[in-house]
Amino acid sequence: MTLVEARGVGRTVELPDGRPLTILSGVDLTVSEGDRVSIVGRSGSGKSTLLNLLGLLDAPTEGELAFLGHDVRRIRSGARDRLRGSEVGFVFQQFNLLPGRTALENVQTPLLYSGGREFWRRERIARDMLERVGLGERLTTKPERLSGGEQQRVAIARALVRKPRLILADEPTGALDLETGAEVMSLIEAVAAETGAALVTITHDATIAARSNRHFLLRGGRLETADAAGASSAVEADVAEAAA
Repeated sequence: MTLVEARGVGRTVELPDGRPLTILSGVDLTVSEGDRVSIVGRSGSGKSTLLNLLGLLDAPTEGELAFLGHDVRRIRSGARDRLRGSEVGFVFQQFNLLPGRTALENVQTPLLYSGGREFWRRERIARDMLERVGLGERLTTKPERLSGGEQQRVAIARALVRKPRLILADEPTGALDLETGAEVMSLIEAVAAETGAALVTITHDATIAARSNRHFLLRGGRLETADAAGASSAVEADVAEAAA
């Protein structure tokens, strides 16, 4: 089943001085259930903007973007928020956990916006998800007492607790060491496989990009199809240029 379909999508914003700035242009992308997609691009290439469009945080200013067959620009703001809350899970480089709240309370947060049985069973559902990511013994621990890897596991549990159909991971291993990063990606992939969710990963890490079965490069606001080797070469070129 097709989750997201972009055809000629662009995003232009107005600068403070009134000049237009085109961030994305002519983007074509289809994401279906079970897909594993990686998007590689240097800073300023439009990766975050594309992620915001796919995740229903923004609407395109040109082209057509459909989510579950519905034209995003025709969905009212409130309905779009509810659709995003139930169908999209975000995993960020910065964990964005609520300070002063326990791991269990952080994971329960998305369930506060659900209804019916899911709302009333939110503590049990959150507990089960934390156990699934290996943190069953850390339920009452607050973020400041967790390691980086543990904080990312809490963030993953929070993102996936409502079993979204689309998981958007923005540099999910960027703040982690190599070994912990690989463990985190394996965990995200395993949970996604259990639910049949699509996983779209934005990364600068060639090893992480290679784990996907579809690869794209984002250059100057335009999305290009690539293979694993091409994505890896693009990452290496960016690293070399940054070091020069």
